[in-house]
Amino acid sequence: MPRTEFISTGFYVPERVVRNEEFTQWMDTSDEWIRTRTGITERRWVADGQTGSDLAYQASQLALERAGMKAADLDCIIYCTLSPDYFFPGTGVFLQRQLGVPEIPCLDVRNQCTGFLYGLSIADAWIRTGQYKRILLVGSEVHSTGMDLTTRGRDLSVLFGDGAGVAILGPTTDEKRGVLSTHIYADGRYAELLFSESPASAHNPRISHADLDAGKQYAHMQGKEVFKHASTRMPQSVKLALESNGLTPQDIKLLIPHQANLRISEMVQKLLGLRDDQLYNNIQRYGNTTAGSIPIALDECVQAGRLQRGDLLVLAAFGSGFTWGSAAVRW
Repeated sequence: MPRTEFISTGFYVPERVVRNEEFTQWMDTSDEWIRTRTGITERRWVADGQTGSDLAYQASQLALERAGMKAADLDCIIYCTLSPDYFFPGTGVFLQRQLGVPEIPCLDVRNQCTGFLYGLSIADAWIRTGQYKRILLVGSEVHSTGMDLTTRGRDLSVLFGDGAGVAILGPTTDEKRGVLSTHIYADGRYAELLFSESPASAHNPRISHADLDAGKQYAHMQGKEVFKHASTRMPQSVKLALESNGLTPQDIKLLIPHQANLRISEMVQKLLGLRDDQLYNNIQRYGNTTAGSIPIALDECVQAGRLQRGDLLVLAAFGSGFTWGSAAVRW
């Protein structure tokens, strides 16, 4: 049975840079307040009319070019996002249309910050069983159009940015390469600790003037609880990925955690006993791009030469749901 290899990667972020100081015109905050709590200095926001599928298209074109492939070579698209272009249909079909590859299947994954790992788990299973040979795995988000840019929404609105990252996956028979294992989890007991309540089919009407006045269309988070669970579950899932493959934290060449908050990443590093060179963070420049954060960071590492053939790469994420997971990969 073949393993799943990363053939190529790519990412794209909008041109507009939004630095912390810009938030001071909308809310009671400061650059120091944001950096101290999150580690973020700036993030990217889309231009008017620019969508998540637009970002994903740019990232996909780059990955295809690097792989020496055409869109017609793809067998399937897995599109991971918490910010779909529309309520329905899924955004994967809009990317498919832009790429000009009608009829190939498109699966949308709505597992928020853990979406890319859930998508990787699915793609790995399909490739190992031979169902598909070339899968485009996408993580793309547009948060800026849904931010509460008032002091009421300060704790969340300063965290998020827009961007897309992709990976082209395929089979390999090289025993020294490929996805070793994926590990995904969820616990719905905590669903309301990080969620967006409206619009939703759970309400009739799906959104009302009262909902809008109450800010229910914006994300809400109980930050301390999320931090506590994230800083526990992420290192747990990394340890499980290592133990499942007879490996230790010292074997890790590079750990790329979901870029939720620099303080969470620092806690994960401490609990795993990793050196600075074993961990990669870019939240300082892009903010939290949820499903896009791991593939964006991965492509930056690939282009910077941080990963060589055979290196052990570990991916980890935690997010709304709660959902979390990890993956171990021989690059």
